[in-house]
Amino acid sequence: MHLKQLSLINFKNYSDISLEFSEKINCFVGNNGYGKTNILDALHYLSFCKSFFNSIDSQNIKHNEGFFVVQGIYNKNGEQSEVYCGQKRNQKKVFKRNKKEYDRLSEHIGLFPLVMISPGDSELINGSSDGRRRFIDGIISQYDKVYLEKLIAYNQVLKQRNALLKQFHESRSFDSITLEIWDEQLILHGKSILQTRNDFLKEFIPLFNKHYSNISESEEEVNLNYESSIGERDYKTAVLTSLERDRIVQYTTVGPHKDDMEFIINGFSLKKFASQGQQKSYLLALKLAQFEFIKSKKNTKPLLLLDDVYDKLDENRFKKLIELVSSDNFGQVFITDTHPERIRDLFSFSTIDKKIFLVENGSVKLCN
Repeated sequence: MHLKQLSLINFKNYSDISLEFSEKINCFVGNNGYGKTNILDALHYLSFCKSFFNSIDSQNIKHNEGFFVVQGIYNKNGEQSEVYCGQKRNQKKVFKRNKKEYDRLSEHIGLFPLVMISPGDSELINGSSDGRRRFIDGIISQYDKVYLEKLIAYNQVLKQRNALLKQFHESRSFDSITLEIWDEQLILHGKSILQTRNDFLKEFIPLFNKHYSNISESEEEVNLNYESSIGERDYKTAVLTSLERDRIVQYTTVGPHKDDMEFIINGFSLKKFASQGQQKSYLLALKLAQFEFIKSKKNTKPLLLLDDVYDKLDENRFKKLIELVSSDNFGQVFITDTHPERIRDLFSFSTIDKKIFLVENGSVKLCN
């Protein structure tokens, strides 16, 4: 699978551009703030129906314009597909494949798998549990449609249950029968989500360990511990015994929406006890394991996006990463960097198919 062409109209800082890509390596070079990352974000839109950086679609419309369009043409298994995303101010987002609009955006997720490595990945370690849950959910949702539907349904039920708890508090009343209806659905979807997450980690952790060992070239032991708010309790028991607390705080306090994942190195917390180098290797191993896992499940090579990773890796790690993603194990790769010379030097002795684009504040031109 590869993206043949990308067209942008009024997307972020781009008025109107159209680019044709190499099937292997595509590099975008230029100063910070000129829009290199915006191109990668457009690719993210085409795979996930949303921005990697900004959840409010209208804020991705170019200043003083009324709409944006992101359009891509893919070649997958010898078949061509055209993906279209359009957003007008104060209107619903339109998403189409081969000119047919989706009834539900979830139908599109996983058709054109993608993995992005960016400076913001450090939030997986230092940020809230939300980001770590999204990391797991983002991987599973690209290959398991049932899980994605369960996750959507769970979040809808959770929203309704929380609204009901707030209503009880404000009216100083309580209707156990109405709450039980939502509890049954919450438990049904929640149990399925937890089981799928645990099954995923059993397969994912060995891949992660392999990549960490290759990157760090060390004997350090790493692991991922899933921390469930349910604990060892039966799901229904956990929900029922948490009810009094839920009523006091006015939201649901147990379930997969409250779970976390702890990153471990040599038996200790990565966040508290690891060096910067160890953290960088850990994050890179997570993303490479994500790539390999999706590749095996989807039987296709996801697009790989490397956003400004040089600044987050030392030179040796960066060179090793580029050598790795240039191999046949990886497919189409998109790289951003601030130094054209560095990119040219990296590929100067390679015959691999590549294109280097110079990005200059709203314009993009081929420079090799």
